[in-house]
Amino acid sequence: MSRPANQDVWLVLGASSAVARAFARAVAAEGGALLLAGRDLEDIERSAADLHARGARVDVLPFDAADFAGHAAFTQRCAAARGAEGRLNVFLAFGAMPDQAAIDARPLLVVDTVTANFTGAASVLTHLAPILEAQGSGRVVALTSVAGDRGRLKNYVYGAAKAGLNAYLQGLRARLFRAGVTVTTVKAGFLDTAMTFGLPGMFLVASPEACAAACLRHAAKGREVVYFPFFWFGIMTIIRAIPERIFKRLGI
Repeated sequence: MSRPANQDVWLVLGASSAVARAFARAVAAEGGALLLAGRDLEDIERSAADLHARGARVDVLPFDAADFAGHAAFTQRCAAARGAEGRLNVFLAFGAMPDQAAIDARPLLVVDTVTANFTGAASVLTHLAPILEAQGSGRVVALTSVAGDRGRLKNYVYGAAKAGLNAYLQGLRARLFRAGVTVTTVKAGFLDTAMTFGLPGMFLVASPEACAAACLRHAAKGREVVYFPFFWFGIMTIIRAIPERIFKRLGI
C-alpha cells in the first residue's frame, strides 16, 4: 500500500489482543498508518477492515513470537512496508499468562511462558533495533506488567519473564537513545482482557481502551517507565519494600 512521505507507521505486535486493537484505533484516529502483526490473521484482518472503514492505511503481516528463525525476514518486511521515507514506530502488546498451578503441574509451560513474554519480544526487538537506529528517530512502547517488579507465589514464572523483559527494555532504551529513538515501558496492572477473564482476586481493573490511550500518550512524550493505572506505582513500591522473610509467608 502506498503511503505519504514521512508518515508515521506503527507496527503493532500481537495485534489481536484487546489493548492492541484499541491502540490501533487510537493511532488511526490521529491519522497514523498501521502494520498489524500476529498469529490470528483472521481476527487481525477483521480489525484491518474496520480500520480501513475509518480511513486508516493498514497492512497485515503474519508474526509468531516463537518463530525466532523468521524474525529477520519479518522485520525486513516491516521496513519495506514502512516505505522509503516513513518512520517506523513499534507497539509490543503480546504475551501469555498461564495459571501458576498449571505451570507447576506441567513444567514445560515454563518454556512457553518465557518465550511468549520475554524471549520472543527480545528477539524481534533486537532485529528491529538496527532499522530504528538507521532511521534516526522513532518510538517503541512495550506493554509489560507490574508482575515483573517482584516474584510472587501466585505468578512467579510469568513475573520472572516480565522482569527479564523490563531489564531488556532498559538496556534497549540506552542503546536506542543514542540514535534518537525512545523506548517506553508501560507496567500495567489488572486489565479487562481475555488473559485475565475469570481470574480470582481481580480488583481495580482498567479498560483496554484506557490502557491503549495511555500507551500512546506516554510514547508521544518519550516517557521511560510508567505504571498504568498510575496508582500501581504506589502499590508496587509497598510490595517491593516488604522484607523477604515476611513476603515469602504471604499468599499473594
